[in-house]
Amino acid sequence: MKIGGWIFALAAILFVPLAVIYWYFSRDPVGTTALAMSAGLAVIVAFYVLYTDRRLSGLPEDRKMAEVDEADPEYGFFSPHSWWPLMIGLGSFIIALGLIFAVWVIVFGAAFLLVALVGWLFEYYRRDFAQ
Repeated sequence: MKIGGWIFALAAILFVPLAVIYWYFSRDPVGTTALAMSAGLAVIVAFYVLYTDRRLSGLPEDRKMAEVDEADPEYGFFSPHSWWPLMIGLGSFIIALGLIFAVWVIVFGAAFLLVALVGWLFEYYRRDFAQ
């Protein structure tokens, strides 16, 4: 956690001069505000991560003499064969196209997205990959 906190702190240190340089050369309030807000958000995340790291005993990844067995054995289950995330992205794309062209396309995209979400949710309850 300590390394991640310092990365966010360095990002905040980077965003502040970038915001000043951007403001000086462009005088664009929107981009300057975005860079300043990015610096602020990076400070918030860095503070939280570094503060939490001090309160905890530390992760095994932060110690040089840590063993592999000390790490969390399971980071989650990731399906290597699933096509449903692609369908969810396609449904979201159709909804975005509906925002551009017509409302009826949004309805079609929402129905497609709902079917894709249900398919992804129940993927491991049927057929070859049932558990």
